[in-house]
Amino acid sequence: MLAAFTMVIASTIVNVAVPDVIGAFGVSQSEVQLMATAFNIAMTTGQLLNAWAVSVFGQRYGYTATLVLFTIGSVVAGAAETFDMIVIGRVLQGAAAGIIQPLIMVTLFRVFPEGKRGQALGLYAMGLVFAASVGPVFGGIAIEAFDWRAIFFMPLVLVAVCVPLGLMFMPAERNEEAVAFDWLGYTLIVLSMYCLVTAISNGHRDGWVSDYIVGLFVVALLAGVGFLLSQRREAASLLDLSLFKNKMFTLAVLVTALSAVGNFATVYAIPVAAQLVQNMTPLDAGLALMPAMMVAVIIMPISGRLSDRIAPHKALIFGLTFLAFGALPFAFADANTSFLKIVAYGLVGRWATAFVQPFIMNTALKTLPPEKLNSGGGTVNFCRHLAGSIGTNIWVVFVDWRIEFHSEQLSAMQSDQSSASASLLRGVAQIFREAGVPENVHTSGGLHYLGQMIEAQATALSFQDGFWVLFFSYLLGIIPAIFLGIEYNKRRKK
Repeated sequence: MLAAFTMVIASTIVNVAVPDVIGAFGVSQSEVQLMATAFNIAMTTGQLLNAWAVSVFGQRYGYTATLVLFTIGSVVAGAAETFDMIVIGRVLQGAAAGIIQPLIMVTLFRVFPEGKRGQALGLYAMGLVFAASVGPVFGGIAIEAFDWRAIFFMPLVLVAVCVPLGLMFMPAERNEEAVAFDWLGYTLIVLSMYCLVTAISNGHRDGWVSDYIVGLFVVALLAGVGFLLSQRREAASLLDLSLFKNKMFTLAVLVTALSAVGNFATVYAIPVAAQLVQNMTPLDAGLALMPAMMVAVIIMPISGRLSDRIAPHKALIFGLTFLAFGALPFAFADANTSFLKIVAYGLVGRWATAFVQPFIMNTALKTLPPEKLNSGGGTVNFCRHLAGSIGTNIWVVFVDWRIEFHSEQLSAMQSDQSSASASLLRGVAQIFREAGVPENVHTSGGLHYLGQMIEAQATALSFQDGFWVLFFSYLLGIIPAIFLGIEYNKRRKK
């Protein structure tokens, strides 16, 4: 659990460093979000390595080797001289996180008896939510005490504790026969994800219909289809497609995928918006979501226990509704929205994550036979992280596009006849005169300030548009939750 806690902290700690990294390397927001997306995509595909790594190295040494891989990635990212090296470091970190997390979840499910599994998964989810809540805070502290590079080194303090504990307590035995790894399937899914993320991140800059971007989308599609076809072979070992014949399992995966888009994007968006729109410090931005996440941590054990007792669709619809309307206040936030209001907005709905994740996991896994638990747990996590990562990538590109759109709209409204613009320019000129600034720079200085005002307003409007998208993504998740309830009632009658 400490290792999983460390991995989630590493995932969310970078969100408060986005403005600093933009300034350090001169990259756009759609590019800098690769710090988060590269980690999440690598974690998604890394989960497919879990069974193979454990069978080859055993639990103890596989666990230890994974933490060593994470350490290497942290050092590469922290010492990077180019933004590309940060992305490479984040890929190594994410791959390590992907291997460890399914192992922990399935271990909990196997160790606890059927009536206690929901409670155990609630505790597991509580640990992850707590880590997600403190990650941005740790990042803010690291940036203000040192600089943005410190965010990659802070998790290594916990790794130094995880490694000796793992060597002491993790089981040392190893399977006599190693699982044959499906290199064909793994290569295809990695190729598909790489091309898709690259195309989405660069499409707005290079042109969505350019040969390069279209080519990337085509390769991503072909590799993705090839991956699914490859998993129908007898030798396939990454994704058990037969699981999707179980309607309850499939509906649970759809709910987790749609809710993951909102969850991943919100955790990324709120700290970034707090700095770019409300001009908060990295620490304040990290603290903004913490109270809501802590409420979710407190509720998690209770909701986990309830997931063994009440109908799953009722809790899912309840949780998704509050998450949707919790995103809505952010769609009206602007530069004048205070820190306390941002905290209050988070409290409206973020706590409701406690009524989504434990119910999804318990519903998905308890409908499977024991021999399918490992692949079922991996598949749920895979789909959740895949949807959340790609969804966040698309969301950031959408916000970037809306910034450009609003900038053009606001610029077109400025003219010599605009009384607001003329008043602002006169006010700036007066300030310059009082400060003793030469007369010949008054006009250019005023226009520069006006441009900054337009950019700030366009950024605020674009994040508002983005939160409307998250509002509807949560509402979409209610649709498969309703069908899950119909299927659940059918099974109860039988």
